[in-house]
Amino acid sequence: METIDILKTAVAERWSDLEVIDRVKAGETALYEIIMRRYNQRLYRVARAILRDDAEAEDVMQDAYVRAYQHLYQYAGEAHFSIWLTRIAVNEALHRLRLRKRSQQLEDMEQEEEGTMSGAETSPDPEHRASIAELGRLLEEAVLGLPDQYRAVVMMRDVEEMTTAETAAALDLTEQNVRVRLHRGHAMMRGSIFARAGAISGNAFPFMAVRCDRVVFGVFARLGEAGSSLE
Repeated sequence: METIDILKTAVAERWSDLEVIDRVKAGETALYEIIMRRYNQRLYRVARAILRDDAEAEDVMQDAYVRAYQHLYQYAGEAHFSIWLTRIAVNEALHRLRLRKRSQQLEDMEQEEEGTMSGAETSPDPEHRASIAELGRLLEEAVLGLPDQYRAVVMMRDVEEMTTAETAAALDLTEQNVRVRLHRGHAMMRGSIFARAGAISGNAFPFMAVRCDRVVFGVFARLGEAGSSLE
């Protein structure tokens, strides 16, 4: 594919997905880079939520982009392109997950789980736990620690801020199922985070800055609001 010049890229970035796709179909194949850069983060997060592996998530992204490019003419515009693309990535990630589960022996799976659990129980320095970066790590671990059926939903709704309808379409679920899984996922995350932080809270909170307090309490408050909104 030819390289897009800087000026053309700046203009193209303001186009809608459909405008970019139409031009790619018309032969301006280099513009496909706009689509990839636009959705790299989303596809990475979704694939990683399913597979919990950085390298495999990147492989899924590449496969998804290739498949989407090869089938652009099949995209009729009846659904948002972002959902169509995300669905391709989800299917590829789920396919890899099924293959992984078939190929792994039960003993290997148990050892991997034990290694993950022992790593999760390692307590970092309380000073680092008090930082915003540490809070982000705890939240990331809480999301990745969720069971398969909840992890992708939480990643799409809370991290990628996709709507309930978009998430349902991408995962081939009903909207009610998405709401239920999100509600249950939030409950599991709250329990996990409180359990991890509770043991050292007496030492950590006294020296925390006001800004750090606001972030911590704000996150828990939002999780609580999101969970109660289902009722």
